[in-house]
Amino acid sequence: MRFKDIIGQEKGINYLKRSIQNKRIAHAYIFEGPKGVGKAQIALVFAKAIQCKNYYEDVCNHCSSCLKVNTNNHPDIKMIEPEGKSIKNNQIEDFQQDLLRKPYESNKKIYIIKDANLMTDSAQNRLLKTLEEPPAYAVIILLSTNANSFLPTIKSRCQILKFHPIGEKIIEDILVNKYGMQTDEAKVLAAFSDGSLGKALKLKESEEFKIKREETIKVIEKLLKKDQLMVFELFEFFQQNKAYIDEILDFMLFWFRDILLLSQTESDKFLVNMDKKAALQRHMNYIAYNKIGNIIHIIEKTKNDIKANVNFQLAIEMMLLTIQEE
Repeated sequence: MRFKDIIGQEKGINYLKRSIQNKRIAHAYIFEGPKGVGKAQIALVFAKAIQCKNYYEDVCNHCSSCLKVNTNNHPDIKMIEPEGKSIKNNQIEDFQQDLLRKPYESNKKIYIIKDANLMTDSAQNRLLKTLEEPPAYAVIILLSTNANSFLPTIKSRCQILKFHPIGEKIIEDILVNKYGMQTDEAKVLAAFSDGSLGKALKLKESEEFKIKREETIKVIEKLLKKDQLMVFELFEFFQQNKAYIDEILDFMLFWFRDILLLSQTESDKFLVNMDKKAALQRHMNYIAYNKIGNIIHIIEKTKNDIKANVNFQLAIEMMLLTIQEE
């Protein structure tokens, strides 16, 4: 892996490359961004670049240092991960003891702390002591979904780099060009990726994702046939899949948005569910054009109600009944 292999995070990567080129590497960084946007990959390539013996704008991938990083065997690059649900005080204590020993074969010792926002309060306070007076050879990289989870005194001693979700079209193109996927399938995965290539790749391998999508389309089909007694039977599907409710409601949102697009433009160019165009056209015939926006609104409201801990059964049954009435 090299800097040039990481797509969609050019701003942050260029900043790190300049810091190496100008010999202005900080003692501590916070890499902030949603899961799956590539924070860990960027941190590892940054560490690899710092240690590379032939670095020039990117890692060489051939020197002894790069080869050791590629096999997770570099003595001066360490990864710290949560034990269970948190990073504990004793883990930071072990890290501090290791940091006292000078680098084995380079000028820097680099520590990457994954899910650093999961540090306990005592672990954060212990880490703060190191950040206040770090050895000259130390580089500490905290990976986090939320920099505000750290003590203000930790944040003030770190350079914060924000990594943002990647555009759907970029993810779609990567899935097609790098992973050989069909455009129809890539569009669906990109839409549900939340801007995370990592999530898109997990969905690519997930049979459960594909099954849930098919089941949700069948539920929509039954719902649009307007058998009012069916609503209470359909609720069982949502109850059984309560753990996946966000995903299922997103399936529904994209489905009805696709119906709206088809009814407005008669074009499939911007459809997410392009592989299901025939079903979309069939469902379009069940709904008056001016009602589709109302259906999208009620699904979005249901998502927000469930996040706000409104009674689950009441929220879902109201959504289903409202969709039928529309």
